[in-house]
Amino acid sequence: MIALHGPRSVGKSTVLRGFAADTGGSVVDLDDVEVREAVAGNLAATVGGPTPLCVDEYQRVPEILDAIKARLNREGSLPGTAVITGSTRQDALPATAQSLTGRLHALTIWPLSQGEIAGVRENLIESLRLDPEGVVSEVPSSTTTRADYVDRVCAGGLPLAVRRSGPARARWFDDFVRASVERDALELSRIRERQAMTDLLGLIAAQTGQLLNVSGAAEKIGVNRATVESHLRLMEDLFLVVRLPAWGTRLRSRVSAKPKVHIVDSGLAARLLRLTPDKLAAFDPTALADFGHLLETFVVGEIRKQVSWLDEPVALGHWRTSDGTEVDLVIEYDDGSILAFEVKANERASGSDFRGLTLLRDALGARFAGGICLTTGKRSYTYDDRLHVMPIDRLWTPINSERTH
Repeated sequence: MIALHGPRSVGKSTVLRGFAADTGGSVVDLDDVEVREAVAGNLAATVGGPTPLCVDEYQRVPEILDAIKARLNREGSLPGTAVITGSTRQDALPATAQSLTGRLHALTIWPLSQGEIAGVRENLIESLRLDPEGVVSEVPSSTTTRADYVDRVCAGGLPLAVRRSGPARARWFDDFVRASVERDALELSRIRERQAMTDLLGLIAAQTGQLLNVSGAAEKIGVNRATVESHLRLMEDLFLVVRLPAWGTRLRSRVSAKPKVHIVDSGLAARLLRLTPDKLAAFDPTALADFGHLLETFVVGEIRKQVSWLDEPVALGHWRTSDGTEVDLVIEYDDGSILAFEVKANERASGSDFRGLTLLRDALGARFAGGICLTTGKRSYTYDDRLHVMPIDRLWTPINSERTH
């Protein structure tokens, strides 16, 4: 049994319909009120037909999991019994969803990557895993301008938003937030403080890519700390927010244990902050700071998507010392080796930009496979031992496939 989870409007239904068409099946769409009512009254009959059973937005009728479980108990856990999609994390659902552990393989569908939008296969992360130095020496100069990066950040990767521009895209994002807070969040937790949740989402957007001060957030929106924690977990359950955990807390003393928070999509974050490409194109201090935070969320999101396609499991996190030295993203592989990334909105990387990467390299020794400073510049080069500079657009520029075999 396979469960596809992810934000609303990310393309889960499209994937499910394509799968159903390929296997000669049909989709039970629980977003449709009439279908939902019919299924709720006929659960056994719904799940008793030919397999694979394809159910879209199963959290609308969570009791269908009981019926699927009963069938699995009768017939055994045969592969391919069901493929289901949901816009909430499995662990946010009733106990039946948890009891399917071992029978259910959960996959997260993130917003479209830049390569998916362009129709190319990205392989930078898997290539860096094999040969960081070789990859850096191979990639050509970039032609992507700062304005191009601004446009990509503001568009994000949610399919229906990418297809729009200007006011039409802004209205779509506004409707997306409204539906997420007023319908999805209400159904999942029966929250009462809708405005507080909307305000908190905007506050997180303003701090995307940064450590979240929960107590400070509670004071700003006028609720208690417990409410902020509850709403934050709810936004994670709905795939609106992603927490990037602290990494390396045992590596050395005086390392922060606080997670960073990222809005799931940079385009959504930009809209929540009412930031347009024209506003971000300015070179005043405020615009530069806003663009830097959104760019980090954009890059971390692109890397997260590529990591989710890997065959081997990895752990993602950020590393920050008590004096503020940090590395934006750390990838740890099962064998203990580390790739680390720092994101800079500047065209050139200065020596200070490598402070965190250098400290991490020296602390890890041979485990440190490579540190990459991603910039809006044109060139790729090696800065120091296992420390490199690359343009951000290398993330969606295919690398010579021979390196990944």
